[in-house]
Amino acid sequence: MLSNEIIKTYEDILIEELQVAMGCTEPIAIAYAAAILRDVLGGCKPEKITVCLSGNIIKNVKSVIVPSTGGMHGIESAVAAGIVSGRYDLKLELLSIIDESNIKSIAEYKEECEIVVEELESPCNFDLLMIAEHSSQIATVRISDYHTNVVSVILNQVQNDELTDLTEKYRNENAEMGKSLKKTDRSLLNVKDIVEFAETVDLERIKPHIQRQIEMNMAIANEGLTNDYGATIGKILYQNGDAPIKEKVKAFAAAGSDARMSGCELPVCIISGSGNQGITASVPVVVYAKENAIDENKMYRAVILSDLITIHQKTGIGTLSAYCGAISAGVGAGAGICYLRGGSYHTIAHTLVNAVAILSGTICDGAKASCAAKIAMAVEAGLVGCEMANSKKQFYGGDGIVTKGVENTIRNIGMLARDGMSSTDKEIIKIMLGK
Repeated sequence: MLSNEIIKTYEDILIEELQVAMGCTEPIAIAYAAAILRDVLGGCKPEKITVCLSGNIIKNVKSVIVPSTGGMHGIESAVAAGIVSGRYDLKLELLSIIDESNIKSIAEYKEECEIVVEELESPCNFDLLMIAEHSSQIATVRISDYHTNVVSVILNQVQNDELTDLTEKYRNENAEMGKSLKKTDRSLLNVKDIVEFAETVDLERIKPHIQRQIEMNMAIANEGLTNDYGATIGKILYQNGDAPIKEKVKAFAAAGSDARMSGCELPVCIISGSGNQGITASVPVVVYAKENAIDENKMYRAVILSDLITIHQKTGIGTLSAYCGAISAGVGAGAGICYLRGGSYHTIAHTLVNAVAILSGTICDGAKASCAAKIAMAVEAGLVGCEMANSKKQFYGGDGIVTKGVENTIRNIGMLARDGMSSTDKEIIKIMLGK
């Protein structure tokens, strides 16, 4: 039986992770920082903004469309959209208030304001420093580690050389809105306890969060299947509904990413700071459950399992890396589907190891249309891993990076992504920046 500490910790992790975001989270984090700066400057629009970003943020903003901008993409568009919105209090939903009447203002501000982009040398893969100048005032904001983690806000009145530290103001506003200033300890996560938690937890506290995840992420998946977004990977796989179930679960997840990467303004419920991972961890599990008329509460438990398996893998990898996060979520989805099929802890653990062995090392080369195809392949790996486990077939310790014991294999993935692929990450960023 799980201790009360583990139950409470797992519930807190889920509630902490399942946040709502509109659009790809890296450009939205940039917009959020810009909106904070406008507030610090008393609502004035800066005349010059210097944006210093760690390479992984640059990678994830370069090609993706920023929502509510009429198809604009890139760092400058994200900055301008954040300034025009100004609603830093809405966090990752701050662009939801922008409508067509604001698009011209965003384009004009991009032309009027001097926006300078620089790569930030930092040991942290997610690091953002933004400096705004207006009249005789200079405001700076720094966000590190994850998308809403404000670590520094300073206002400099240049004329009298007066510095005002406003960090606590913005951090305390996070706390007032129910956002923890410190991440819940993930060291208690392990596959065995995750399975038991998903099977036995009282759903009352976390069901509303899972329900929101399902409703939002299924809505954007359906939007992607209805209209032409990106490379329409989801629609291609879906075949107007004639695809077999194994293709449908991939199609719905890919369609959600098709829409999201192409600027769809529908919100998504994120996991590990990523909407694509939030979609991939939930949508295939829901589609599989509905297609097989599985009890709703069991479906909720399967999504909980998938979410936590995804978070567990990502804990050792970090927020951003050269390792495609959709793979972790596809593995989570495979584990969730295995649970729906009656899989035990051992079958779920083998599903995870099998799936990880198939696609580990898939690179992340930024947020863009092709993410949808990677998601489809990640879900495919999860399904193959599940089929292998149900057929009592598995990869064994010594097969590549697979090691005896599911937790040891997860640790290996963390080392591979965090340490082994660090030079790969630098090379990807150089290629993308044309260096």
